[in-house]
Amino acid sequence: VSVYGSVASTGQGVGDAAKAVQFALAQQGKMYLWGAAGPSLYDCSGLTMAAWRAGGKSLPHSAQLQYNVVKKVSRSEMQPGALVFYGSPAFHVAMYIGGGQVVHASEPGSPVHVASMDGAGGSPISGIGQP
Repeated sequence: VSVYGSVASTGQGVGDAAKAVQFALAQQGKMYLWGAAGPSLYDCSGLTMAAWRAGGKSLPHSAQLQYNVVKKVSRSEMQPGALVFYGSPAFHVAMYIGGGQVVHASEPGSPVHVASMDGAGGSPISGIGQP
């Protein structure tokens, strides 16, 4: 485990969600850049958009737009691959990987990494959605 709490792979999720989670986890260590959607740099919604593309689903490149198009679920219903949104309106998005953790592209100077879902967005969680 690195200083950012990265993990090699969780194998969490099933089907399309497992593909999305595995893709997102494989991007750990790549740096944040606002507006980037891979393959070497990501912003938060660019990472979740690219990860779900690997899982066979299309999402827009914006945390708020992703919030608008996903099926809202409760914390007790969320599964690996769910998107966790922060702020209102949503300004940050991370991908739930299980065990109370998310993988996300958080801010300039910080690589894609795993973090606690409750501390990841710098603001309270404003919603959870399953693509």
